[in-house]
Amino acid sequence: MHFCAASETHGKNNRAHRPRLSGIIFIYALEGYPDFQARITILLEAMDHQEIEALTSELTLAEVLVKPFRERNVAWQRTYQEVLQPSVNLRLLPVSRAILIAAAQVRAQFPIKLPDAIHAATAQQVSCGSFLTNDPGFKIVKDLPVVLLSEWQP
Repeated sequence: MHFCAASETHGKNNRAHRPRLSGIIFIYALEGYPDFQARITILLEAMDHQEIEALTSELTLAEVLVKPFRERNVAWQRTYQEVLQPSVNLRLLPVSRAILIAAAQVRAQFPIKLPDAIHAATAQQVSCGSFLTNDPGFKIVKDLPVVLLSEWQP
């Protein structure tokens, strides 16, 4: 669950500033975590004002739905499915064959789980300017511009 977002500068798409968002970012935003509320609010407002274009893998949807399905919480199931829809400022990237091959390459180089390798490969494929997560385990992946939410300075 990771977030790659893209910054828009004067209306021009600048891939170097496209950050990828972790699923945990969506969980924090929707379920409310006081420690990160201010940062999440700033991030979401920047997306609303089209200052940032966020990207995440479609895999994020499967990850965030586990708890609502486990708890049979239909309201949260619907909420996550509604929020994780493609929009002007949120791109959901498919888990393609190319992404899976790249994920296997990431796993061959670094000791991370397959879902995390898929997220890392997705971010690398679209040249994200930052990979916003709160999982420090991603810092092991070379050439992945990891930014921890706990350290992110808006």
